[in-house]
Amino acid sequence: MLRAFDKWLLPWLLRRRPRAGGGPRHVMLAVCDHFEPLHGSDREGALRRLEIWRREFPRFAADFRDADGQPPRHTFFYPIEQYDPGLLAPLAELCHQTGSEVEIHLHHDRDTPEGLTAALEQGKRDLAAHGLLARDASGSVRYGFIHGNWALNHSHPDGLGCGVEREIPILRQTGCYADFTMPSAPSPTQARVVNTIGYLPDLPGRRAIDGLEPAAVGRTVAWRDDPRRLLAIQGPLALNTGRRKWGLIPRVENGDLTGANPATLQRLGVAIAEAIHVEGQPEWVFVKYHTHGGIESNFHMLLGDAMRRFHNDLASLDRFGCRLHYVSAREMANLVHAAEDGATGDPGAHRDHVFIRSSP
Repeated sequence: MLRAFDKWLLPWLLRRRPRAGGGPRHVMLAVCDHFEPLHGSDREGALRRLEIWRREFPRFAADFRDADGQPPRHTFFYPIEQYDPGLLAPLAELCHQTGSEVEIHLHHDRDTPEGLTAALEQGKRDLAAHGLLARDASGSVRYGFIHGNWALNHSHPDGLGCGVEREIPILRQTGCYADFTMPSAPSPTQARVVNTIGYLPDLPGRRAIDGLEPAAVGRTVAWRDDPRRLLAIQGPLALNTGRRKWGLIPRVENGDLTGANPATLQRLGVAIAEAIHVEGQPEWVFVKYHTHGGIESNFHMLLGDAMRRFHNDLASLDRFGCRLHYVSAREMANLVHAAEDGATGDPGAHRDHVFIRSSP
């Protein structure tokens, strides 16, 4: 159905949204970029795009700070099937300079468990060679994941864009600490559970993404080490009644930042109202935006006046009892686990709660 309403609209209408207590509401804001510099371009064009990012993003980030004194974070989910050391080198330099991070993005189709495992292991080695990805307490390489073409766990109804029905345990076994794919609407791969942080079970196809079980303070602490479960952090999906098509029909808010639909304070207000959180800790709200920053119309927005206006407007969040925290995907997962462990108050001290950023 149009914009996958058959998957998500009724669950969204029925979902309960908790209210925070009397203290400030802490808003964790992450931008997860399906970063494909080769999209619609050759290698020379991709290098030009990367040079623009390497030149402009440090200047942009230097102008803004959150409640912890941290600049905006950007998380580049790089497609490992397009690995090129000459493309990764300037991206790694940018990340080491600005505190941004790189995670794993993968497009595959009609794949096998063996092929998927090999691709993920090779991708880890490739990115880690540039001083990228995270590590856990044992020193093992860990990574965040976004599924290309949205078809996580072979969830497309036409069987497209994956091929591996039991993708969840393979991601866990190869070191994935969290999936950041959803929401995917208007794609038919959209999960029925929306605006939730939780754990995907080891089930085939759609049954896994529709079987997401919410993370909760205390109750799900052991699940982060369970090889049959994978943490999934969803971004906002809602009807935005403040923006209407033809002045009548509410537009869909799916967290996608594009040149035609940049971030605004009004959009952020819709996302905050969805109160995506760990059950039992409603004061910590997680807002995960996504974008395709390797496409020129989008990165001109991400590095230009529209995004500057957005970050300038974020200063007004204090008036609404909200404290802003710019986070990477890794830091967002760490804060989820800190909440599960019972952390309260200011989340700034828990950015490295479980997974540590690799050194260059």
